[in-house]
Amino acid sequence: MLLAMQGAVSQGILWGVMVLGVFITYKLLDIADLTCDGSLALGGCVCAILVVQYGCNPWLAIGAGALAGVVAGAVTGLLHTLFSIPAILAGILTQISLWSINLRIMGKSNVPLLKHETVFSAISAATGLPQTTITIVVGTAFAVAIVAGLYWFFGTEIGSALRATGNNEDMSRALGINTSFTKMVALMVSNGLVGLSGALICQSQKYADIGMGTGAIIIGLAAIVIGEVLGRLTPGKLRSFSSRLIAAVVGSIVYFLIRAIVLQLGMDANDMKLLSACIVAVALAVPVVWERYQLRRSYARGGEA
Repeated sequence: MLLAMQGAVSQGILWGVMVLGVFITYKLLDIADLTCDGSLALGGCVCAILVVQYGCNPWLAIGAGALAGVVAGAVTGLLHTLFSIPAILAGILTQISLWSINLRIMGKSNVPLLKHETVFSAISAATGLPQTTITIVVGTAFAVAIVAGLYWFFGTEIGSALRATGNNEDMSRALGINTSFTKMVALMVSNGLVGLSGALICQSQKYADIGMGTGAIIIGLAAIVIGEVLGRLTPGKLRSFSSRLIAAVVGSIVYFLIRAIVLQLGMDANDMKLLSACIVAVALAVPVVWERYQLRRSYARGGEA
């Protein structure tokens, strides 16, 4: 049971990098970008092929996976901004295209890395620590660095313009902000993080698979909502931007812990998609029910007075 929990935490942190990418489009731009299902697999496929076929340094392969995600985000951005295709449809088009592209890159449905050195196996061999522990340490280092980088970026002029675009696009355009540019930047940064996550997950699990990104958007949304619910339930109600970024990663860890616990209790693995949908539905419903309860309670107090 303890080993399963450690594995869930390690996977939750690595997927948390992807959740940060989804956070940018979903919470800041109010776009459910379905590109991430394909760009996560793209990052893993590019990373695996570079390591297996070209003997590339695993660190460079991770960077290449992130860069591939940036390109995928740019394609979605061009479809949306240049050709005025609705964002959700542009993401679907890119996602569908990436399925064939990923197959072209790998040449088959999956590529194992069992006989090749990865970032995690190299550090594990050098330190003597279990690979699960190394995954948690490396994943945490990446997550902390990315949260710090995003916090800095969204405080710059471009980052502030991006946040303004998500809040009120018409007003931002009236103020002279090039909203097409800010959307492009957001989609590229978002899918770059998703591709980075895919590369890390690929090296952690020692294989890349064509279907490894299936349902990524659901996991991302579930983690974000869980993080927000946990933030609202804390005494201080975490509202700062940095707290929201951290909550997204924490939500990812909690999501994978829930999955691990349910699997340990004997749930069929084939029902995990149903469980994911239920988690999202419950996480979305809890804040609404809680706010209605608080509102009725305040009315009741006012009537007593």
